[in-house]
Order: sequence, then structure tokens, then C-alpha cells
Amino acid sequence: MTGFLKGSATAMITPFTETGVDLDAFGEMIDYQIENGTDALVVLGTTGEPATMTEEEKELTIGYAIKRAAGRVKVIVGAGGNCTERAVSACRRAEALGADGVLCVTPYYNKCTQRGLFEYYKDLSDAIGIPLIAYNVPGRTGVNLLPETMAQIAELENTAGIKEASGNMAQVMETARLIRGKCELYSGEDALNLPILAAGGTAVISVVSNLAPAGVKALVSAALEGDLARANALADDLLPLAKACFCEVNPIPVKEGMNLLGFRAGLPRKPLTRLEEAHRALLAQAMRAYGLEVRS
Repeated sequence: MTGFLKGSATAMITPFTETGVDLDAFGEMIDYQIENGTDALVVLGTTGEPATMTEEEKELTIGYAIKRAAGRVKVIVGAGGNCTERAVSACRRAEALGADGVLCVTPYYNKCTQRGLFEYYKDLSDAIGIPLIAYNVPGRTGVNLLPETMAQIAELENTAGIKEASGNMAQVMETARLIRGKCELYSGEDALNLPILAAGGTAVISVVSNLAPAGVKALVSAALEGDLARANALADDLLPLAKACFCEVNPIPVKEGMNLLGFRAGLPRKPLTRLEEAHRALLAQAMRAYGLEVRS
């Protein structure tokens, strides 16, 4: 299927207190995104730390995000996993709670075959009636969703697209060629947003847009409108900030960045740790250079 997602989507952080999810703080972040032009919110993706959350916390967070967004933007829920049965349940829960779509990472750690990847996505697709986005991030999962396999997944009725974060532009280009007209290509790597859009991508799913939603939206809009000169200028401005946001493993830096903006982002959950002080200074400098108001 085509036409599900166009523009900028933000891979939302999840703000935690010592006792659970800070829903009030999360609501302020959702409003910040919508007020600055973001087209969709991705809740409980990798950046949202779902691996450290209880099932009760996940359901609460999904339901709150959908209620707070109130139809103003799409809400896409991270629902993949390394157990197909549990991933099916997560997809069904997202659909029942009113999600517009699901983002399903490839099974991690198991290192299944390409046939196993297709069967995994087929099982998820068969279980729900809402759009499904495949998510390829081999640096985290240990498995690479190859273009030929994605071409098969693209034939499934409710496959909306693929979030590509392999970092391999040759692979991205081949995937784009094989799925064109069947489903869509989305950038899942902030440093490659512009080239992926230029290759026919229709949207980005961005970490940096937690901090700079208006800037990421402007970049996407310029690229989709074919104004590559403006898109390049906007990308040039964003790249140092993107680099700073990955000076440690995501979401450690971006979570601290939200704290620096004055949001109550809290700390990452263990085993992730707070951003090292030297990196915090680097991040604050990059944020100021981009024009963001650093409050602490």
C-alpha cells in the first residue's frame, strides 16, 4: 500500500520518573511536536525504550499518546520483537487502542533467515488491519532485511513501507527500486534523511526531531518539493546536531537534550546510563549552534 505516511515523524522518547512514565511530561512533548509541524508520532520505538517497560506501562503510554494527539497527527506504535507470538499480541493491542499503524522491527538476537523474516512479517500483517511498517536496523538487531525480502513483504496487503536504518545507501537504493509503487521508503537514520528522500523516500522517522521538529519538517518539505538547494542548506544545519545526538547510544543523548530544552525527560532506564559530562557539553554546544534555547 502507498500513501500512509508523508513528511516528518518523530521517534518519541519516553519520560520516566522513579516510579513509572511521566505522562504529563509526555503530553507536553507531544504538543511540542504537533505545534512545530510534525506529521506523525512514533511511540515505543527504540528511542522510547520499550525493552525496559512493563506491559502495563506500554499500554498506558500508547493509550495516552493516542488520546493526547486526538487525531491531530498519526500515532504509530512500535510493536515488533524477537518472539512472533508476542509481537502479534503487541500489534493487536496497538490496533485495539486506536493506533494508526505499527512499526515492527526485525526479530533481534535470534538471527533468523530471510525466509523467517518474511514469515514473521506475514504473521504480523495477517493479524491486523492497520498499516504495518517494517524496520531494518541491523546494527541493533544482528539481522539485515535484504531488498529482495522486502520486495516480498511489500506485496502483503497492509505493508505501508520500510524504515531503513541499515546505513548502506547501495542497499537502500536497491530496496527503493524493488518496492517502488508497492509500498514506501522511510528514512530511519537522521544523517541520511536527505539522500533517502532524494531516492524516493516519502517520510523520515527522526530522533533529532525530538529536539528540532520544525527544522526536520522543513528539510523534508524542501526535499519533497524538489527544492534541493534549500534541502541541502537545511541538512547542512541539522547534521552537526544529528551527530551530537548519536555521540552515545540512542536515546541517551536526545533524552538529555530534551532535559536541556526544559522538558522533564528524566533519565534513561538501566542498563542505559546518563550522558557523560563531556558529551553533555558537546550536545549543548551543538544545540546552541543550531539555534535552540538551552535552559540548563
